[in-house]
Parts: sequence; structure tokens; C-alpha cells
Amino acid sequence: MGELMPYGEQFQKVVAIIESARERAYRKVNEELILMYRDIGEYISKQSESAEYGDAFVQKLADFFAENYPDLKGFNRRGLYRMKQFYELYSRRHP
Repeated sequence: MGELMPYGEQFQKVVAIIESARERAYRKVNEELILMYRDIGEYISKQSESAEYGDAFVQKLADFFAENYPDLKGFNRRGLYRMKQFYELYSRRHP
């Protein structure tokens, strides 16, 4: 029975490796989400500048997502507008 304790301590190293990898994966996913939001915001911002679209573009895009991709969360008018704001704020600070 005394032999099992060292293994338990050794196995904690494996657990630490797993937890470290999981944390890196979460950070990478968050980084990719931020880049996606920025890219979508850039696209919306540029399309909204067009006289043809104007502010109606965000609503039309939100309607498109609601109709065609109802399971996707965060792509409603409010979420899309926030992506646009995020890009515009970011682009002013980092030209």
C-alpha cells in the first residue's frame, strides 16, 4: 500500500501537464475569437460606410443570421454592432 503514494504524486505531474495545456488552449481560443470579432467588425464597418448600406447593414446581417443560422449566438444586431464598435475603437488606437 505504501508504494501507491509515490505514484499518486507522480501522476500529479501528468495532471499539471494536462491543466497547463488546457489553459493554453483556452487562451488560444479566446485569442482567435477576438480576432474573429475584429475581422467581422472591420467588414461591417467598411460595408456600413457605403451609401448603399449605411446603418441598415447591421440589421440586415443580424436578420440573415437569425433566419439562416439561428443556433449561432451573439450574431444579433447588438452583438454585431459591438463587433463593429470594437473594430472601430481598436483601429483608432492602432493605426
